[in-house]
Amino acid sequence: MYIVDGKRIEAQWIAPPVTGKPSIVMLHEGLGSISMWRDFPDRLAARTGCGVFAYSRYGHGNSERLAGKRGVDYLHREAEVALPELLAEAAIEHPILLGHSDGASIALIYAGKYPDSPRALILEAPHVFVEDFALDGIRRTRLAYQTTDLGRRLARHHAWPDDTFRAWQEIWLDPRFRSWNIEAYLDSIRCPVLMIQGENDEYGGAHQIAAIASRVQSEVLSLDACGHSPHRDQPEAVLDRIARFVATARTQSAH
Repeated sequence: MYIVDGKRIEAQWIAPPVTGKPSIVMLHEGLGSISMWRDFPDRLAARTGCGVFAYSRYGHGNSERLAGKRGVDYLHREAEVALPELLAEAAIEHPILLGHSDGASIALIYAGKYPDSPRALILEAPHVFVEDFALDGIRRTRLAYQTTDLGRRLARHHAWPDDTFRAWQEIWLDPRFRSWNIEAYLDSIRCPVLMIQGENDEYGGAHQIAAIASRVQSEVLSLDACGHSPHRDQPEAVLDRIARFVATARTQSAH
Protein backbone atom coordinates (compact mmCIF):
# COMPACT_ATOMS: atom_id res chain seq x y z
CA MET A 1 0.00 0.00 0.00
CA TYR A 2 1.06 3.57 -0.74
CA ILE A 3 -0.39 6.82 0.58
CA VAL A 4 -1.25 8.96 -2.44
CA ASP A 5 -3.20 12.23 -2.34
CA GLY A 6 -4.03 11.33 1.25
CA LYS A 7 -5.56 7.94 0.32
CA ARG A 8 -4.38 4.33 0.75
CA ILE A 9 -3.62 2.94 -2.68
CA GLU A 10 -3.11 -0.71 -3.65
CA ALA A 11 0.00 -0.92 -5.84
CA GLN A 12 2.63 -3.49 -6.72
CA TRP A 13 5.51 -4.35 -8.98
CA ILE A 14 4.31 -7.16 -11.21
CA ALA A 15 7.87 -7.45 -12.48
CA PRO A 16 10.73 -5.55 -10.79
CA PRO A 17 12.46 -2.61 -12.49
CA VAL A 18 15.22 -3.53 -14.93
CA THR A 19 18.43 -1.51 -15.11
CA GLY A 20 18.73 0.26 -18.42
CA LYS A 21 15.08 -0.24 -19.38
CA PRO A 22 12.03 1.92 -18.73
CA SER A 23 9.33 0.74 -16.38
CA ILE A 24 5.77 0.36 -17.67
CA VAL A 25 3.09 1.81 -15.39
CA MET A 26 -0.41 0.45 -15.98
CA LEU A 27 -3.44 2.74 -15.66
CA HIS A 28 -6.68 0.77 -15.60
CA GLU A 29 -10.10 1.48 -17.09
CA GLY A 30 -13.10 3.10 -15.39
CA LEU A 31 -14.19 -0.14 -13.69
CA GLY A 32 -10.70 -1.64 -13.48
CA SER A 33 -8.20 -2.62 -10.80
CA ILE A 34 -4.89 -4.48 -10.55
CA SER A 35 -6.55 -7.89 -10.64
CA MET A 36 -8.72 -7.03 -13.65
CA TRP A 37 -5.61 -6.90 -15.83
CA ARG A 38 -5.40 -10.68 -15.14
CA ASP A 39 -2.22 -12.20 -16.61
CA PHE A 40 -1.59 -9.39 -19.09
CA PRO A 41 1.00 -7.54 -16.91
CA ASP A 42 3.07 -10.73 -16.51
CA ARG A 43 2.92 -11.39 -20.25
CA LEU A 44 3.80 -7.77 -20.93
CA ALA A 45 6.88 -7.99 -18.72
CA ALA A 46 7.99 -11.23 -20.37
CA ARG A 47 7.52 -9.82 -23.89
CA THR A 48 9.17 -6.42 -23.33
CA GLY A 49 11.77 -7.23 -20.67
CA CYS A 50 10.64 -4.15 -18.74
CA GLY A 51 9.62 -3.76 -15.14
CA VAL A 52 5.84 -3.47 -14.82
CA PHE A 53 4.05 -1.53 -12.06
CA ALA A 54 0.27 -1.59 -11.56
CA TYR A 55 -2.08 0.03 -9.09
CA SER A 56 -5.77 0.40 -8.28
CA ARG A 57 -6.96 3.99 -8.16
CA TYR A 58 -8.80 5.43 -5.16
CA GLY A 59 -12.16 3.68 -4.89
CA HIS A 60 -11.04 0.66 -6.92
CA GLY A 61 -9.73 -2.81 -6.12
CA ASN A 62 -8.40 -2.94 -2.57
CA SER A 63 -7.54 0.74 -2.43
CA GLU A 64 -9.30 3.00 0.04
CA ARG A 65 -13.09 3.09 -0.23
CA LEU A 66 -14.47 6.05 -2.13
CA ALA A 67 -16.08 8.66 0.11
CA GLY A 68 -18.75 10.78 -1.50
CA LYS A 69 -19.33 11.50 -5.17
CA ARG A 70 -16.67 12.18 -7.76
CA GLY A 71 -16.18 15.65 -9.17
CA VAL A 72 -16.11 16.46 -12.86
CA ASP A 73 -12.34 16.97 -12.50
CA TYR A 74 -11.65 13.51 -11.07
CA LEU A 75 -9.50 12.37 -14.01
CA HIS A 76 -7.49 15.59 -13.83
CA ARG A 77 -6.95 15.00 -10.12
CA GLU A 78 -5.67 11.51 -10.83
CA ALA A 79 -3.29 12.74 -13.53
CA GLU A 80 -2.02 15.94 -12.00
CA VAL A 81 -1.85 15.00 -8.31
CA ALA A 82 -2.25 11.28 -7.56
CA LEU A 83 -0.11 9.83 -10.35
CA PRO A 84 2.88 12.16 -9.80
CA GLU A 85 2.82 11.36 -6.08
CA LEU A 86 2.65 7.62 -6.74
CA LEU A 87 5.51 7.71 -9.24
CA ALA A 88 7.63 9.60 -6.71
CA GLU A 89 6.76 7.15 -3.92
CA ALA A 90 7.66 4.19 -6.15
CA ALA A 91 10.85 5.93 -7.39
CA ILE A 92 9.77 5.63 -11.03
CA GLU A 93 11.28 8.18 -13.41
CA HIS A 94 10.32 8.62 -17.06
CA PRO A 95 7.83 5.74 -17.23
CA ILE A 96 6.06 4.29 -20.19
CA LEU A 97 2.40 4.82 -19.30
CA LEU A 98 0.00 2.14 -20.52
CA GLY A 99 -3.52 3.43 -20.05
CA HIS A 100 -6.82 1.76 -20.86
CA SER A 101 -9.96 3.91 -21.43
CA ASP A 102 -10.11 6.25 -18.39
CA GLY A 103 -6.50 5.27 -17.74
CA ALA A 104 -5.58 6.42 -21.25
CA SER A 105 -7.21 9.79 -20.54
CA ILE A 106 -5.19 10.07 -17.34
CA ALA A 107 -2.01 9.27 -19.30
CA LEU A 108 -2.80 12.00 -21.84
CA ILE A 109 -3.50 14.61 -19.17
CA TYR A 110 -0.30 13.67 -17.35
CA ALA A 111 1.80 13.82 -20.52
CA GLY A 112 0.31 17.20 -21.43
CA LYS A 113 0.83 18.61 -17.95
CA TYR A 114 4.31 17.12 -17.42
CA PRO A 115 5.71 16.69 -20.96
CA ASP A 116 9.25 15.97 -19.79
CA SER A 117 8.22 13.05 -17.60
CA PRO A 118 6.83 10.14 -19.68
CA ARG A 119 9.11 8.20 -21.98
CA ALA A 120 6.15 7.03 -24.08
CA LEU A 121 2.38 6.47 -23.99
CA ILE A 122 0.47 3.33 -24.92
CA LEU A 123 -3.23 4.14 -25.12
CA GLU A 124 -5.95 1.50 -25.34
CA ALA A 125 -9.39 2.86 -26.31
CA PRO A 126 -8.50 6.45 -25.33
CA HIS A 127 -11.06 9.23 -25.04
CA VAL A 128 -10.55 12.99 -24.96
CA PHE A 129 -14.18 14.16 -25.03
CA VAL A 130 -17.65 12.76 -24.29
CA GLU A 131 -19.69 11.19 -27.10
CA ASP A 132 -23.34 10.21 -27.06
CA PHE A 133 -22.34 6.76 -28.30
CA ALA A 134 -20.19 6.27 -25.19
CA LEU A 135 -22.97 7.43 -22.89
CA ASP A 136 -25.34 4.97 -24.53
CA GLY A 137 -22.79 2.22 -23.83
CA ILE A 138 -22.60 3.26 -20.18
CA ARG A 139 -26.39 3.14 -19.91
CA ARG A 140 -26.38 -0.38 -21.35
CA THR A 141 -23.74 -1.39 -18.81
CA ARG A 142 -25.81 0.15 -16.01
CA LEU A 143 -28.77 -1.94 -17.09
CA ALA A 144 -26.57 -5.04 -17.16
CA TYR A 145 -25.42 -4.28 -13.63
CA GLN A 146 -29.07 -4.15 -12.52
CA THR A 147 -30.25 -7.26 -14.37
CA THR A 148 -27.32 -9.68 -14.68
CA ASP A 149 -24.47 -11.06 -12.57
CA LEU A 150 -22.13 -8.20 -13.52
CA GLY A 151 -22.06 -6.99 -9.92
CA ARG A 152 -21.02 -10.42 -8.67
CA ARG A 153 -18.26 -10.59 -11.27
CA LEU A 154 -16.97 -7.13 -10.34
CA ALA A 155 -16.93 -8.21 -6.68
CA ARG A 156 -14.02 -10.52 -7.53
CA HIS A 157 -11.92 -7.45 -8.26
CA HIS A 158 -13.24 -4.70 -5.97
CA ALA A 159 -13.67 -4.57 -2.22
CA TRP A 160 -16.74 -2.30 -2.65
CA PRO A 161 -18.11 -3.11 -6.13
CA ASP A 162 -21.41 -1.24 -5.73
CA ASP A 163 -19.58 1.95 -4.75
CA THR A 164 -17.09 1.57 -7.59
CA PHE A 165 -19.78 0.99 -10.20
CA ARG A 166 -22.06 3.73 -8.94
CA ALA A 167 -19.28 6.33 -8.92
CA TRP A 168 -18.25 5.44 -12.48
CA GLN A 169 -21.65 5.61 -14.10
CA GLU A 170 -22.90 8.56 -12.05
CA ILE A 171 -20.12 10.93 -13.06
CA TRP A 172 -20.14 9.92 -16.73
CA LEU A 173 -23.92 10.33 -16.95
CA ASP A 174 -23.93 13.57 -14.95
CA PRO A 175 -25.03 16.42 -17.29
CA ARG A 176 -22.12 18.53 -16.00
CA PHE A 177 -19.67 15.96 -17.38
CA ARG A 178 -21.00 16.30 -20.94
CA SER A 179 -18.60 19.19 -21.58
CA TRP A 180 -15.53 17.30 -20.30
CA ASN A 181 -12.74 17.70 -22.85
CA ILE A 182 -8.95 17.27 -22.60
CA GLU A 183 -7.94 18.12 -26.18
CA ALA A 184 -6.09 21.21 -24.92
CA TYR A 185 -3.51 18.91 -23.30
CA LEU A 186 -2.59 17.22 -26.57
CA ASP A 187 -0.48 19.99 -28.06
CA SER A 188 2.07 19.74 -25.23
CA ILE A 189 2.73 16.00 -25.61
CA ARG A 190 6.21 15.28 -26.97
CA CYS A 191 6.85 11.59 -26.28
CA PRO A 192 6.15 8.68 -28.67
CA VAL A 193 2.51 7.55 -28.63
CA LEU A 194 0.90 4.25 -29.64
CA MET A 195 -2.89 4.04 -29.78
CA ILE A 196 -4.71 0.68 -29.83
CA GLN A 197 -8.35 0.60 -30.81
CA GLY A 198 -10.86 -2.20 -31.29
CA GLU A 199 -13.11 -1.70 -34.30
CA ASN A 200 -16.09 -3.05 -32.33
CA ASP A 201 -15.55 -0.89 -29.24
CA GLU A 202 -18.92 -0.64 -27.50
CA TYR A 203 -18.08 2.85 -26.21
CA GLY A 204 -16.95 4.40 -29.51
CA GLY A 205 -13.41 5.16 -30.59
CA ALA A 206 -12.91 6.33 -34.19
CA HIS A 207 -13.59 10.01 -33.49
CA GLN A 208 -11.40 9.90 -30.40
CA ILE A 209 -8.48 8.37 -32.28
CA ALA A 210 -8.84 10.93 -35.06
CA ALA A 211 -8.89 13.83 -32.61
CA ILE A 212 -5.71 12.65 -30.90
CA ALA A 213 -3.91 11.80 -34.15
CA SER A 214 -4.65 15.27 -35.55
CA ARG A 215 -2.65 16.90 -32.73
CA VAL A 216 -0.16 14.27 -31.54
CA GLN A 217 2.41 12.42 -33.61
CA SER A 218 1.32 8.85 -33.03
CA GLU A 219 0.99 5.31 -34.32
CA VAL A 220 -2.33 3.47 -34.43
CA LEU A 221 -3.08 -0.24 -34.19
CA SER A 222 -6.67 -0.93 -35.26
CA LEU A 223 -7.96 -4.42 -34.53
CA ASP A 224 -10.80 -6.37 -36.14
CA ALA A 225 -13.07 -8.55 -33.99
CA CYS A 226 -12.07 -6.47 -30.97
CA GLY A 227 -14.10 -4.49 -28.45
CA HIS A 228 -13.25 -2.00 -25.71
CA SER A 229 -10.47 -4.13 -24.18
CA PRO A 230 -7.90 -5.04 -26.85
CA HIS A 231 -5.54 -6.63 -24.33
CA ARG A 232 -8.27 -9.19 -23.54
CA ASP A 233 -9.78 -9.60 -27.01
CA GLN A 234 -6.57 -9.70 -29.05
CA PRO A 235 -3.73 -10.21 -26.55
CA GLU A 236 -1.11 -11.60 -28.92
CA ALA A 237 -1.54 -8.82 -31.47
CA VAL A 238 -1.42 -6.23 -28.70
CA LEU A 239 1.66 -7.72 -27.05
CA ASP A 240 3.52 -8.01 -30.34
CA ARG A 241 2.82 -4.38 -31.26
CA ILE A 242 3.66 -3.07 -27.80
CA ALA A 243 6.96 -4.97 -27.73
CA ARG A 244 8.01 -3.40 -31.05
CA PHE A 245 6.84 0.03 -29.94
CA VAL A 246 8.69 -0.15 -26.62
CA ALA A 247 11.93 -1.15 -28.36
CA THR A 248 11.57 1.77 -30.76
CA ALA A 249 10.46 4.27 -28.12
CA ARG A 250 13.59 3.56 -26.08
CA THR A 251 15.74 4.79 -28.95
CA GLN A 252 13.47 7.71 -29.90
CA SER A 253 13.13 9.15 -26.42
CA ALA A 254 15.40 11.96 -25.35
CA HIS A 255 15.23 10.86 -21.69
